[in-house]
Amino acid sequence: MLLVPVFVEAQTGQVTLKGSVSETVALSVGPDLNPGTAAVDVVRTGKTLRITLSSDDSTAQVIRVPLLVRSNSSFKISAKVESATTALTQLSVIDARATGTWVLPQAINGLNVSQQFDLHGLHESSPLDISRTLLVVSGPRVSLGGTLESPGNALKITVLIGMKPEPGHPWLVQLTFAATAESLIQ
Repeated sequence: MLLVPVFVEAQTGQVTLKGSVSETVALSVGPDLNPGTAAVDVVRTGKTLRITLSSDDSTAQVIRVPLLVRSNSSFKISAKVESATTALTQLSVIDARATGTWVLPQAINGLNVSQQFDLHGLHESSPLDISRTLLVVSGPRVSLGGTLESPGNALKITVLIGMKPEPGHPWLVQLTFAATAESLIQ
């Protein structure tokens, strides 16, 4: 039998792990979208939400769009309205609520509604230029955790959109909401 001594020597050291979290913001539409008499089609791609509304009813329309925002950073949401047959008469943020316990308490208080429109008093000779992108709202980080689909970690921001179609004609409106992530909040 042969005995071989074994020696183990340990070194103390330091391991540094560096990483980062990508700034993420996601938009979706809530189940309580109220398109009135209009047919609705929603297409979601990444940070963009495109809602197409159409109808043969030429009476003035008011649509409530519940936007669900999930983010791990500050965000901005802009809107663009495209229509050849409808005038925009109103665009306003009318409500903001947490959807559950995974929403930061300061998410609602930190919202900055940058522009609110109520254009019912405009004369027909002064139409609103809806071809430009309008900044709707900005705010701080929303979600404490979860994924981009997790329940209870979204801020629901309700946008009210008023439209006046041309009389006697079918109409089509495309609403495009886009989200931009700002610098990550530590």
